[in-house]
Amino acid sequence: MPQTVKGVIARSKGAPVEVVDILVPDPGPGEAVVKVQACGVCHTDLHYREGGINDAFPFLLGHEAAGVVEAVGPGVTEVTPGDFVILNWRAVCGQCRACLKGKPWYCFATHNAKQKMTIASGEGAGTELSPALGIGAFIEKTLVAAGQCTKVTEADAAAVGLLGCGVMAGFGAAVNTGGVHRGDSIAVIGCGGVGNAAIAGAATVGATTIIAVDIDDRKLDAARRFGATHTVNSAQDDAVEAIRALTGGHGADVVVEAVGRPETYEQAFYARDLAGTVVLVGVPTPDKQVTLPMIEIFGRGGALKSSWYGDCLPSRDFPMLVELYRQGRFPLEAFVSERIGLGDVEAAFEKMHHGEVLRSVVEVQS
Repeated sequence: MPQTVKGVIARSKGAPVEVVDILVPDPGPGEAVVKVQACGVCHTDLHYREGGINDAFPFLLGHEAAGVVEAVGPGVTEVTPGDFVILNWRAVCGQCRACLKGKPWYCFATHNAKQKMTIASGEGAGTELSPALGIGAFIEKTLVAAGQCTKVTEADAAAVGLLGCGVMAGFGAAVNTGGVHRGDSIAVIGCGGVGNAAIAGAATVGATTIIAVDIDDRKLDAARRFGATHTVNSAQDDAVEAIRALTGGHGADVVVEAVGRPETYEQAFYARDLAGTVVLVGVPTPDKQVTLPMIEIFGRGGALKSSWYGDCLPSRDFPMLVELYRQGRFPLEAFVSERIGLGDVEAAFEKMHHGEVLRSVVEVQS
């Protein structure tokens, strides 16, 4: 039987989010219903609310989540009811050209649920909802493609759910895309949740020089707790000169740009060593452009990369990172700034805007 549950939607561009009744269908072929335990409040959700992704309102927000599978549809073998899972928005298809090349972390045709959840009652009753990143997890129970459920060892849902987006994006930017290894130097520009995850990832794999760059001393203090060996306030000091000074005058082996602005990307470009790597994981708005001398691109060598979801493969990376967390080797719980309810999402967006939190996490009671 379809179920009516509480969830958080954005009805229109810039309007405050609302908690409404939502109708969740029974899972069809290849689908699963997941009882959400916790979901992080990510900048991407705010981008949806602000119309920065597309205009397919109303959106069912939330995507950085963990919970327990309640029911599965016909043909589902990936998970069974009772499994503790992290939700992911890269449910690889196995058939696209990226998957067939053996690079499923670039999958171009990721799976989503075919059925739609709808507003159950009141204004807009019957209206189909667009789930954020194909998930929609600011809700008591959500309908997803079964491949979006990655089974892991049960742990604190508020902590491990963050692997569903921001923490995985940052860790993967440093380790998967940037290829940071033990003994390397890395600079991370922008020390929010994603940037600090890159710092924590670099520390986990043994980077010896880890430079955090931000304009907010609060974020730099947090970066030290995640493993930064040096910090640079770029509002006070030239970031490129500081990074070079801290790396013997050469620049860092890897520079992760976690802001998504032209000026910080240029800093990253000039702060890398010869043959070094720049990784863009900060999401720019469509109007942003960067201009670089081609002779510098040619002469410096190395690589200019972008990192989409940390180039992760959920089935490979989520269980590994959960195990590192359970062993005390990766500090997922340190990213959780506060635990809130479904009715507190709008206030969490405001705190995010002012840089007051790394992650507010909705703990769902149903």
